[in-house]
Amino acid sequence: MATTNLNIRTDKEIKEAAEKTYSNLSLNMTTAINIFLRASIRERGIPFDLKLNVPKDETIKAIEEGRMIAKDMNVSFYDNMDDLKKALEV
Repeated sequence: MATTNLNIRTDKEIKEAAEKTYSNLSLNMTTAINIFLRASIRERGIPFDLKLNVPKDETIKAIEEGRMIAKDMNVSFYDNMDDLKKALEV
């Protein structure tokens, strides 16, 4: 099989951290990149999910509700589970 060179640019810290990780796996950078490329071919795309860290609508509403409760001086707060259970009559 014929080989070719692949030149990429990355931050020095990223490269060093990746090399350390791969070394712990008994891999070098060339082998790790080849694994990634083969997995990309096999998966016909990036071999892992690419997602934005965006909360769901339900989570956004819960965060907003929590912020409103935190600002409401009429809401009871509890420092420990015993006081909370007592208030809930549990």
